[in-house]
Amino acid sequence: MVAMSARPNQESAAQQAETTSPHRAGFACFVGRPNAGKSTLTNALVGQKVAITSNRPQTTRHTVRGIVHREDAQLILVDTPGLHKPRTLLGERLNDVVRTTWAEVDVIGFCLPADQKLGPGDKYIVKELAGIKKTPKIAIITKTDLVESKALAEQLLAVSALADELGFEWAEIIPVSAVKDQQVGLLADLIAPLLPQSPPLYPEGDLTDEPEMVMVAELIREAALEGVRDELPHSIAVVVEEMLPRENRPADKPLLDIHANVYIERPSQKGIIIGPKGQRLKDVGTKSRKHIEALLGTPVFLDLHVKVAKDWQRDPKQLRKLGF
Repeated sequence: MVAMSARPNQESAAQQAETTSPHRAGFACFVGRPNAGKSTLTNALVGQKVAITSNRPQTTRHTVRGIVHREDAQLILVDTPGLHKPRTLLGERLNDVVRTTWAEVDVIGFCLPADQKLGPGDKYIVKELAGIKKTPKIAIITKTDLVESKALAEQLLAVSALADELGFEWAEIIPVSAVKDQQVGLLADLIAPLLPQSPPLYPEGDLTDEPEMVMVAELIREAALEGVRDELPHSIAVVVEEMLPRENRPADKPLLDIHANVYIERPSQKGIIIGPKGQRLKDVGTKSRKHIEALLGTPVFLDLHVKVAKDWQRDPKQLRKLGF
């Protein structure tokens, strides 16, 4: 009883540390082979869709920043394109984006799917990471919901051994499932102390610093990627030409008009995107509109057109026009 009565006047060491511990804020970057679960993990940490996801490799083409607000820290997550062996000018530029990002962040998270063996692509990335001496690196085993515990244990040992082989140490190794929300919060707990002491870098409530037009274009591209043939995903680009409130609408019934172009590389691909009697393009519009309305918080009229930009992935002029 005596200890209890004395306690209100006596803050515990743990509580004291909590009240005096400095706020941290900084940038964490997820890297890995294409389709390693980086975008899904970013969305899970932020708690809202800020990066498009697809089962197609090389879906991400921009470094989307997702912002995680905590009492003790602000994590700005940089979701880079997957590092890969480039076959086009676009591929080379995406790899340049990845390397530039690595040089500027405070923490690097290497994502390796639990259901795939460590391959040459993973080893190539980790070898590059080994050359970045000062930045703490976390190994994140993703998609743990897809494997049994034995396979997961083997993957954890493999990623640990690879760092030993290359002469560096992971700051942390953590298995997560973004889909099942397993250990996602713990990952944020591990990243936060590795960030520099800093006040918040973004206002409370901001979830990304991507311009709305870029986010809208990405949501349209995500819908367009569903169910297309293997060779087509990389040929799809989307540009939002205009986003304007519809004139003469009642204040309580606003409508945003969005005009966007879906670009492909060859005339023969046009029919695939549009589909029989325009049905596929209509489906793309319906699916993406739902996500766009959720993102912007307003009803949307979406006007989509399909255009050919011949071999745009290899043409510097076309790449600039399409925002790369």
